[in-house]
Amino acid sequence: MAKKVVATLQSSSGKEYAKVIRMTKSPKSGAYAFSETTVPNEKVQEFLSKR
Repeated sequence: MAKKVVATLQSSSGKEYAKVIRMTKSPKSGAYAFSETTVPNEKVQEFLSKR
């Protein structure tokens, strides 16, 4: 799956997107998990500021 995302991001139209990885803590177990999302470059700060 990583190859598909990388190939998409390298195309001419994919340069306007960034892959964002956020660490979240589970309220039940307290364990940390990582969520990956591809967002437009203009929305990166907005995405990271949300909790």
